[in-house]
This record gives sequence, structure tokens and C-alpha cells, in this order.
Amino acid sequence: MKKILLLGAGRSASTLIDYLLKLVQERHWHLSIGDADPELAALKGNGIARSFEFDVENNAHLSKEIAQADVVISMMPARFHQLVAVACLKHGKHLVTASYVTPEMRDLEQEVKKKGLIFLNECGLDPGIDHMSAMRVIDRIRGNNYELIGFESFTGGLLAPNTNDNPWQYKFTWNPRNVVLAGQGYVKFIQEGKYKYIPYQRLFRRTEVIHIPGYGYFEGYANRDSLKYLDVYNLRGIRTLYRGTLRRPGFCKAWDVFVQLGATDDSYQMENVAAMTHREFINSFLFYNPNDSVELKLAHYLNLDMESEEMYKIKWLGMFSDEPVGLQEGTPAQILEHILKKKWTLTEEDHDMIVMWHKFNYLDEQGREIEEHATMVSIGEDSVHTAMSKSVGLPLGIATRLILEGRISTPGVHIPISKEIYEPVLAELKELGFDFIEEKMQPGDKVK
Repeated sequence: MKKILLLGAGRSASTLIDYLLKLVQERHWHLSIGDADPELAALKGNGIARSFEFDVENNAHLSKEIAQADVVISMMPARFHQLVAVACLKHGKHLVTASYVTPEMRDLEQEVKKKGLIFLNECGLDPGIDHMSAMRVIDRIRGNNYELIGFESFTGGLLAPNTNDNPWQYKFTWNPRNVVLAGQGYVKFIQEGKYKYIPYQRLFRRTEVIHIPGYGYFEGYANRDSLKYLDVYNLRGIRTLYRGTLRRPGFCKAWDVFVQLGATDDSYQMENVAAMTHREFINSFLFYNPNDSVELKLAHYLNLDMESEEMYKIKWLGMFSDEPVGLQEGTPAQILEHILKKKWTLTEEDHDMIVMWHKFNYLDEQGREIEEHATMVSIGEDSVHTAMSKSVGLPLGIATRLILEGRISTPGVHIPISKEIYEPVLAELKELGFDFIEEKMQPGDKVK
């Protein structure tokens, strides 16, 4: 009997658990679910899986549970994956995660290979489906002996189009902290053979406009480091390499208000947070003038019209209200995140949407330039079975099954960029409704 151990049963694991429950029933396998909240683990296990209270920092318990499994899926916060990986290596167990490969994880490569194990990382949505769908097209282009000269890729987790009462057309569908801190540090990419760099304070003013047939226009801002994919995808010598995040038009200009204020700074603790209101939070970044309103000071400071779309969006969030923040302490970024959760948390009526879009430019055997797009759109079922939960969880579940069946068998620390992994995973995802529309663009058809 094959034994699967899932560590972490939070909202993002909902669809994954549903997939695994169906799998173990069909195959007569065994699933164990551990979580810090034993009641949540039991609820998600639905009487089919064994559930238990789990503390990843309890080494003895971690070791005991992993020793009983054949494959371990870690849905723990990313900082804990290494603890799980070391225990999997010790007991000779396969590991699957949706998180980025860290240098520490990569350092385990030789020992993982020596033991014939598979440590598959970055097997969710982004990273995950983005790798697989991109490499499928890139491998096909190379297989035809064409020259790939440009690759751009954008992914966004947004609200579905039928949500009309939110001027941002956005709510949190994944880790809110990552949204608040997005783009901090440095941004770098290649455009027409030139290396380009964008400082954080200019990032949300440098956007791309992208049209998705049937869903309208989106704007994209650059991810932090597109250049790391030069080696991941073997793209050295490519003329354009750009990866970014999608939002609806107008989002970036409004979000830039928080960036310019310093409200996304996570480097210091603010004072007197327990007594702070939303309005006082915004006012704390503005100059002192007892005769002007916070709204007027903000508009003057950032050269905004009082009736502008940006001011409307900020007001809709309740930033000018006298509602208490509701925290005892925090950095500006933590306080902003806490305020945003009040309006940007999914309700039972909300449906989220995942949009992924790739653009490939290549030269055929006659030197003619061809542009090809690959697009995937998915709409969530409800606030639990979200598009985000499905697109992160299903690749993890499928890959786990393929490992147990021996269909993914090459040992090592991997991400899903080889045909052995991406072909069967994408094939099943298509059956489950995650299909990419691939189309070649004719001259004059380019919309971006």
C-alpha cells in the first residue's frame, strides 16, 4: 500500500486534499494529514485520511511521520521545507513542494541522487504550471530547429469579471504579505538585447498592457528577477526575457500611492499602533498641516486630483476612515496588510480568476519572425475551491501520483521543466479544465 503524507491543511491545500482523497480511495492507498490545527486536519480528511496535530519543529514527531510515508507533500510555510527535506533524505522518502528551490535545497542534490530520491519543487501554479507550459512550447520550438529570440510570461490571481463592486477588481487569493511586499529590492530583465533595471519606487509606473481574448485588457508589472530564467530555461543569448504579474488596468497607479508614501516598508516598527486609526496611518506619512485634510495632503503630496481614480480607490479601501487598525504593533507593511484584509478577503460570493499568458518570438528556418501566444484562464468555483487553490494543488497531486506510479523516476532535486514531468502533468491538467490555448499571431494581429 502506497502511503502519502501531507503536511499543512490550510486553505491553499483544499483542492489538493480533494484530489488525494479521491486518489487513495480509488487506489486503496493511504493518506495522512498533519496540521497545527488538528480539527482542521480532521475536517479536511473527511473520515478518509488519518489526521493528526503536527508541529514541524518537533523533530522526533517529524521523523516518525516521514519514516512511515512513501512520499511527502509539504504545504508548510516555505521556511520549513528544509526541515522536511532533511528528514525525507534521512529516511529515504520522496518530497514534493510548490515552493522555490532554495540554495540549501539544491545543496542536497548529490545525496538525493545517491539515494534514488525525487525532490520535486516549484510544482504549483507560479512557479509550476508556468514552467511546464513554457517549456512545452520552448522544447517544440527548439525541436523544429527554430531560434527563440524572445520570451515573456505573465501570471495573475484576480477576481473574476462578474465581481462589479470592487474598483480595484482585486482581492487576496494567495499570501497577502507577498502581495504587499511585491517588487521590493531590484527588478531586472532583458529587452531587445539590453539589460534593464527598475528600482522599486518606479516599478508600478512601468507597466505592460496585455489583451486576453474574451477577458479584456490587463496590465503587467515586472517580477523581481527575470534573469534567473536564463539558466533555468537555457535561454542564454535570447534578446528579450521578461516575466511579470497581471492586474486589471488602473491597479498599479493606485498601488503606487502606497509605495510612494512608504506604506509598504517592512524594515521598521511604527509607534503607538494600538491607538492608530486607518486615517492616522495614512497621515503619519504626510507633512504636518493642521488646516488641511488628510485627503488634501495626500493629493497634494503625490500630485493627484482629488476626484482621481487613485483617490477613489484609496477611499474605497477605507484608508481615510477613523476605524482602528486593530493591531498592537507592526511595520508599515504589516499594518497596510491588516487594513487591506478587511476589504480584500474573499467572501463566499466571490469567485477568483487565474490568468497566465506567455509570448514567444522565434525565427523559422527561413529567418522569418513568428510570434506565438499561450493563454490559460481559470475561474474558481467558490471561496474554498478557488482557481488559485486548484492551480496550485492539482499539479502537486498529479505529480505525487506519477512519482508513486514510477512515471516520474529520474532522481534529484527538480523543478518541472523536463518532458518526463511536464507532459503527463499538463495532459491531466487539461482533462481537469486547465488547458492552454496556443496560437500563432499573423502580421497586424499583435495586441499587447
